[in-house]
Parts: sequence; structure tokens; C-alpha cells
Amino acid sequence: MKIAIVCYPTFGGSGVVATELGIALAERGHEVHFVTYKQPVRLGLLDNNIHFHEVHVPEYPLFHYQPYELALSSKLVDTIKLYDIELLHVHYAIPHAYAGYMAKKMLQEYGIFIPMITTLHGTDITLVGKHPFYKPAVTFSINKSDVVTSVSEALKKSTLELFDIEREIEVIPNFIETSKYSPDYSDCQRSLMAKDNERIITHISNFRKVKRIPDVIHIFYRIQKELPAKLIMVGEGPEKEKAEQLCDKLGIKEKVLFLGNSTEIDRILCFSDLFLLPSETESFGLAALEAMINKVAVVSSNTGGIPEVNVDGVSGYLANVGDVEDMAAKALKILKDDTILEQFKQNAYNVATKFDIVHILPMYEEIYEKAYKSRFKNTF
Repeated sequence: MKIAIVCYPTFGGSGVVATELGIALAERGHEVHFVTYKQPVRLGLLDNNIHFHEVHVPEYPLFHYQPYELALSSKLVDTIKLYDIELLHVHYAIPHAYAGYMAKKMLQEYGIFIPMITTLHGTDITLVGKHPFYKPAVTFSINKSDVVTSVSEALKKSTLELFDIEREIEVIPNFIETSKYSPDYSDCQRSLMAKDNERIITHISNFRKVKRIPDVIHIFYRIQKELPAKLIMVGEGPEKEKAEQLCDKLGIKEKVLFLGNSTEIDRILCFSDLFLLPSETESFGLAALEAMINKVAVVSSNTGGIPEVNVDGVSGYLANVGDVEDMAAKALKILKDDTILEQFKQNAYNVATKFDIVHILPMYEEIYEKAYKSRFKNTF
């Protein structure tokens, strides 16, 4: 099948999932065309089954904000016509589903009927989408999609509560490709980051307020008072500078490493003992899953879709949002004993394998086939 995928080409979870899905589809023999404003960060060398089409947005002084949706929908029309694309899969409701619908309507003028699958990832629903300025467009775009999927049961529930949705929403969870991860990383130089007697705690995110970055710092502050430890902070975002200032204020700046964005997440996680994810909300918790497949225990908030990934008392622990005392106590419960720590690490890996792409990819292929066969019918 010839599939066009629209996503954000960034380090964020939706872009990572969309890119990895496209790569896996190409390996299964599908022809995949990525359509976005730059090559996705997880997309390496292109091959015969993977293509990238850049969306250019011309600068016009008439526009205060350049119309990306218009450029994207036009590029989709051209790409679908030129390469005989059979199916469109957009990740994130805004602006991709909206632009996808406009492309569908334009293509109908040429007698081309292409089904559109929209995958909801999180902040497109829980943050941006519910804003009064965008809510009507988001509702319209979701209802005009041929198939709608959500990455967790929690996100599906939120979508149905926040919007007047007429479509059925199918839950297809995020995934990892287990075969790409080695439980015994061959280049895991732990000594570069910490002393032999120090535990390594890690946080990876885009450093937005929803990630509750100060909570990460405060949890670690409590941990390092009880045992030798280092904190590795990976990512960039608006809360990073404040986090650095907080570390300085608490007198722990020498114990915290800010690494910025990285394409070597696995190398960082290979020597990590514990992953902290105290987010205000998470639609799924992909960062936690990537930690778990690298045998890293997780202490997280119990919000959104995280409990569907991090199993309380098994792969780690859950706590209420903002309860840094409880999170720190649970982190110490894992970290203080070598035997307990190793058990949690192994459990984390075992839980993560349930989200292997070999289980998830057939779910996407099934709805692709269903949508393609019904493209001339109004059955969705």
C-alpha cells in the first residue's frame, strides 16, 4: 500500500511514533511518503520504500503568520496525485487533520477519493485542542476523519469528554521495537557520568510546564540527601533555565547534568537506574516506555495514560501529581537495595516488551485495509 504520513518532525512523542511506524511499514513492503516541513529526526537514510517531501511555506509580508495549513494541504494534493498515494495517515489533530481534510476535498475534484486516518497523541486534545479558539476546528477535523485512533484509553476518554465526537475512536497504543534495544549495551560507559557508588536518575522531555520540571529537581534533591546520586536531564524547552537556577539554589548543580537534546537516548538510558516522569498529564508516556525497554525502573505520576504503561509496584511506582515527597520515598524504596533495584529493572523490561511493534503494527495495517476498502462508502 502507498501511504502518506503527516507528522511533526521533532523530538516529541508524536513525531517519534509516526516516524518509527513509517519505517516499520516500509520494512513490511509498504511505500511510505513523509510529508512535513523538515525531515523527521528519527528518519535516517531514505530507501526505496521511504520518501520525504518537504513542505515549503513562502514568506509573504501580507501574512502576519505564514499559512502552514494551506501549504501542507497543497503539498498533500500534489504528492498524492504524483505518487498515486492510497491512504493518508495524519498524526496530531492540529493542524494536520484539518489540512488533510482540505486535501481530501480538493482531490475529490479530480475524482480521487483517499481515506484519512487521524491519530490523536495528547496535547492536540488536552491542551491546544480544547482551547475555545481551536475547539470547533478540532471537533470538525476529527469527525471528518475516516478513522480515528488514540494512543491510550485515557486519551480516548478525554477526547470523548471534551469534544462532541461522532466517530468511533480505536485505541492503538504507542510502541517500541524491542529488537533495536540491547539489554546489555556494548558501549555503556557509566563511569563517564557517575562514580561507582552513585545511582543515576534520568529525566527526558521537552521541558514544558506540563512536565513539572521543578518536581524532578525536588524529587532528586530528596534522593541525593539519602544516597549518592546523579541526575541527568535530557531535552530542551522553556523550563530548562529555571531548572538550572533551581539546582543552583538548592546547592546541587554539581550533581545535575543538563545534556540538551540528544539522538543517543539509548546510550544515556543504558546506565540509568531510575526514570522520573512527574508530569501534570501524559496521554501515554512514551519516554517512560523507552526507559523501561532499557531496563530502567520508573517513578511517575498516575495521570492520563501513564498507568497503562508503568505498572505500579512492578515496573516502578505511581504517585499523585505534585506529591514529590511520595515520589522521592518510592524512588528510594527502589534505589536503596541492589536486589530490589535489579528486580524492578527486569520487570520494567518485561512490561515494555508487551508494547513491541510486532504486536502493534498489525493493528494499524488492519485499519488501513478497512479504510481503503471502504473509501467509496460513508461507513466510518
